[in-house]
Amino acid sequence: MKIRGFEVVTAYKEKKIILPERKTDKSAGYDIACAQDVVLKAGKVTIVPTGLKAYMQEDEYLGIHIRSSMALKNSLSFINGQGIIDADYYNNTNNEGHIMLAIFNHAATDLAVKKGTRLAQGIFYKYLMIDGDNRNKGLVRQGGIGSTGV
Repeated sequence: MKIRGFEVVTAYKEKKIILPERKTDKSAGYDIACAQDVVLKAGKVTIVPTGLKAYMQEDEYLGIHIRSSMALKNSLSFINGQGIIDADYYNNTNNEGHIMLAIFNHAATDLAVKKGTRLAQGIFYKYLMIDGDNRNKGLVRQGGIGSTGV
């Protein structure tokens, strides 16, 4: 029985994607690398594919955070601060749950990033619900990024 982890999405199966891993015994985050060479344009948001999807328990989410070294050394941030990957994003019908990084380059110059560069880290979290929230609303995710509430 799978509890939580990462897999490579079908479109990237043959592209030698590195599965995330913690680098030390006390690391909270699993380092996430970009799946291909990209150029992060100065003053712009770039959507960076990871080639990954994540599975987890239904009362968990995966928080995606920019790696502090990337942020400090290269003036990068996520446009939404922190990415949140819900449990039902995994294997959704629109994009198979492919995790994408929305990176904003605050610098005045473009930054070329090579495939395999660790840009982010993922941390699995439990979440709580309020009294009276009906966990089984009967709704099933039908798409990828930004698909809930549509």
